[in-house]
Amino acid sequence: MTPCQSRTGCSPGSAKKQLKITFSGSWSAAPCRIPALTLRAGGESMGRPAIVVAVRMTKARLLRLSVVLVSIFMILLIIVYWDNVGTAHFYLHTSFSRPHSPEAIPGIAAGGDWEALPEVDEFLAKLLSSSLKQNSSTSRKTEQLLVQGSNKPVVSNLEENIRGYDWSTHNARNSLDQEKLQIERQRTLREFCANSSFAFPTKERSFDDIPNYELNHLIVDDRHGIIYCYVPKVACTNWKRVMIVLSESLLDQGVPYRNPLDIPREHVHNTSTHLTFNKFWRRYGKFSRHLMKIKLKKYTKFLFVRDPFVRLISAFRSKFELENEEFYRRFAVPMLKLYSNHTNLPTSVSEAFGAGLKVSFSDFIQYLLDPRTEKMAPFNEHWRQVYRLCHPCQIDYDFIGKLETLDEDAAYLLQLLKVDRLLRFPPSYRNRTASSWEDDWFAKIPLAWRQQLYKLYEADFVLFGYPKPENLLKD
Repeated sequence: MTPCQSRTGCSPGSAKKQLKITFSGSWSAAPCRIPALTLRAGGESMGRPAIVVAVRMTKARLLRLSVVLVSIFMILLIIVYWDNVGTAHFYLHTSFSRPHSPEAIPGIAAGGDWEALPEVDEFLAKLLSSSLKQNSSTSRKTEQLLVQGSNKPVVSNLEENIRGYDWSTHNARNSLDQEKLQIERQRTLREFCANSSFAFPTKERSFDDIPNYELNHLIVDDRHGIIYCYVPKVACTNWKRVMIVLSESLLDQGVPYRNPLDIPREHVHNTSTHLTFNKFWRRYGKFSRHLMKIKLKKYTKFLFVRDPFVRLISAFRSKFELENEEFYRRFAVPMLKLYSNHTNLPTSVSEAFGAGLKVSFSDFIQYLLDPRTEKMAPFNEHWRQVYRLCHPCQIDYDFIGKLETLDEDAAYLLQLLKVDRLLRFPPSYRNRTASSWEDDWFAKIPLAWRQQLYKLYEADFVLFGYPKPENLLKD
């Protein structure tokens, strides 16, 4: 019997078969000092081989536990990743997507031109094309049901309410005229985009060079294969309503809206209502740019534009002549301080209007021309140039509409998209800012400012075929 056995009263016969790990660093007797970690079998000291085996067994258990924990973590990570990126269906539409077949889209070759795409793009393109074809028949059935169902009276009501355009007169001759008009508008745009002597900011960059946040105006409808670039103050509220109806992105008591006019205005301009290109990164991850390029090739892309100076007048009228709390605080207050030398301005727009404190059109023009303005932040979308919103030299638009011919263009576009039986463009009331007002609005603006302003918006005039306002640019 060892000294330790005699002190503790232990004996070999009383040893238990269970292996124990005990920590005993507090013993005071020198002969019985043992390491901090001692393995005993019912009180008997274990030999070095047994200690090594026990330690290895402990390490093995810890290793297995670590493997299990790492596996669980990886599984959770994968689940979260697939949920955000959506790779399980990154090349398809949602389960409710029913886009038109590619042959129904104007300006797109039936076979597609995928030779210029990288291998990944080509692979994704084939999958997307397959999805389009498989869902085309379902799309047609859905459209028939919509026309026969609840949407039918809506179309009738809208036809009665349309102002300034008789839908019944939209015949083959009108379509031919519209087709020629579109060819001319697209020719003008492509000609000046390719003209090396005509330069403007961002013209030479590629689509890949466009920052993600600058793609927030491109709304995507995967159900019908449509991309719309909205331009504020160019009927964008109603076109957004149309896109909501087509994409079924907003529900009313669990049912998609069928009549564009039923959609509340506050929902129309809510960014969460629409799928835009700038959201692709979060949804599709590293595949986002590939998917954008494929959709740009396969889908019908359209935008509506307006005389640039008239658009500025319209923006000024709606944001500064009417009470708008947000625009008063963000823009009117700085303008009044900088260009009208006002101090101690009221905190609310109603108080300011009551005191006769309003931004003048001259203040607004100074703000646009002031080089400090865009050093602080980019132009607000309501007066930002169209070429900066929609990137017409990087995106080959299939349809260019104009507010000046809104009713005719809208009718022809819906026909091209093959959705004219589903809805009509909302009523177009003739209370728009007229181009004939330009002389009155710019009468008190110095000639030098007018000339600088034209240079600032010259690209929009030229690219979209608007004549140079010579009467405003000369004495």
